[in-house]
Amino acid sequence: MNDDRHIRLLIGLGVVVLILLGKLFSIQILDGKYKADAERNSMVYETIYPTRGIIYDRDGRILVGNKTAYDIKVTPREVREFDTLSLAAVLDVTPEFIKEKMAEYKKNRSIGYQSVTMIRSLPAEKYNRFAEIAYRFPGFKGQMRSIRDYPFNAGGNLLGYVSEVNQAYINRHPDEYRSGDFAGMTGIEAAREKELRGEKGYHIYLRNSHNQIEQPYRGGEEDKEAVAGHDIVTTIDATLQQYGQQLMQGKVGSVVAIEPSTGEILALVSSPGIDVEQLAEIGKYYNEIVSSPYKPMYNRAVQASYPPGSVFKLVNGLIGLQEGVLTPHNYYPCSQGYHFGSGRKLGCHAHKSPIDMEESIMMSCNAYYCYVLKNILDNKKYDNVAEALDAWHDYVTSFGFGRKLGSDFPAELSGSIPTSKTYNKAYGKGWWNSTTVISLSIGQGEILATPMHLANLCATIANRGYYIIPHIVKASEGVEIDPKYYEKQYTKVDTLQFPKIINGMYRAVNSGPGSGGTATIAAVEGLDICGKTGTAQNPHGADNSVFICFAPRENPKIAIAAYVEQGGFGATNAAPIASLMVEKYLTGEVGRPALEKRIKETNLLSRMRK
Repeated sequence: MNDDRHIRLLIGLGVVVLILLGKLFSIQILDGKYKADAERNSMVYETIYPTRGIIYDRDGRILVGNKTAYDIKVTPREVREFDTLSLAAVLDVTPEFIKEKMAEYKKNRSIGYQSVTMIRSLPAEKYNRFAEIAYRFPGFKGQMRSIRDYPFNAGGNLLGYVSEVNQAYINRHPDEYRSGDFAGMTGIEAAREKELRGEKGYHIYLRNSHNQIEQPYRGGEEDKEAVAGHDIVTTIDATLQQYGQQLMQGKVGSVVAIEPSTGEILALVSSPGIDVEQLAEIGKYYNEIVSSPYKPMYNRAVQASYPPGSVFKLVNGLIGLQEGVLTPHNYYPCSQGYHFGSGRKLGCHAHKSPIDMEESIMMSCNAYYCYVLKNILDNKKYDNVAEALDAWHDYVTSFGFGRKLGSDFPAELSGSIPTSKTYNKAYGKGWWNSTTVISLSIGQGEILATPMHLANLCATIANRGYYIIPHIVKASEGVEIDPKYYEKQYTKVDTLQFPKIINGMYRAVNSGPGSGGTATIAAVEGLDICGKTGTAQNPHGADNSVFICFAPRENPKIAIAAYVEQGGFGATNAAPIASLMVEKYLTGEVGRPALEKRIKETNLLSRMRK
């Protein structure tokens, strides 16, 4: 009996042993999952950063390229006792710097086996000296990476900068970025970050039981190569962009140039701007840039809303023509302004009177457009002035005003165009009329627009009634642009009305000295420039100088808007800047050296401080 029990016990134990051996065989031999899990626990991933895409101008010139930078990284848990003085000497830092860094890493225990960057952008000669003796400093290693290079000094604000991501950025993009990664923060770098950044890769290594990196995992079979970012081809003409920056030196404002037939932005200048040398080392200059009273990071071309001033008379003239309340042969008087109400007047400069529509554009008469707007708003086809104003609003917004144009450049503002609700709220319903809002006739009052809006207006007139949404990136391999950047956006004004306005713009520039034309300073023989000056009132100081123009008159190649804060009359600063850029773009050179010298030497920043 006891023997039977003993045999059964042995058999039971044998079965259990066989089951355990079978399970162990399955785990260790048949099922690689557990082995892989064990391996993963000892894996170390080393990130391979991709080469960021290059940014080109429209003619293939490199605006933003790449160059190699050298960093020193440290893995705190791998650091052994080392000669601090020797390491400091070879890296050209103080021993205190290294001691402070190591104390910081020791305090932050979560770093552990993570590699962190101790020194960025070490000069190549110092990096090479370190590489020769790196074996003496376990836990320290050098790493090469790609940083931005700017071979052409054009468009710091336009291009934007690349910087290491902070925790807030990582929180917004948790699946794409980790500490130590870089991303575009402003300008084209930010707008096209997805295409430019590329795709990170990695090397996988195994640690031994002493937490030392021993060998590549599976001989490197599981490594992933980095994928370089896509190159971006912009619509910018680098020479024109650079020239615009030179002309705007010492001034506050912006210049926007567009190719009317395509909507491609040829130049987008914001001044004062960021020099590309500052972009290359943004961390070094960041505090200086953000503390500047002139706000160089603020891109005035798309982020500043201004009263457009007299250039807006062109819009009111077109609306008047379309509404049938104005013809090119209508004459109106001007007694140095428009007189209305009980002794009230909207002033104007001295010129001949009465004048017709073309002369009103040529001479930039304020009174003429007061009559035009009054006729638009008092038009009997509408039940009341409020209804007429809303119809006027619809016309104006069809030119792109009062809303974001939808360009591919970030942070674009919408500006502002008033409606009847604006004045009902301010004065009460039924308690305002056409003379209450008469300042709208000359682009003042509640009208606000960006320089981009004004350049787009000029392109619309050049195209005789339509625009293509301004954009700054061309389609290229791996980079698509929205189909809307190929579509014509028509205004509510018939195309037949535009030549009537263009005649006045042509005469404003080309009528010759003594004619009363306000933009004769912009004339260039053979270019047939058509333009309109503007002098926008500024409650903070001297008037703003405004000018829009396109050329040539037939088959225009460039439309441009210049806006100079506290620059005085439109013909004083804005018109010379815009016309010089047109001349440079269309002919490749400038034949007015005295004017060019005067503009380059004009510095209005002292005026801005008052």
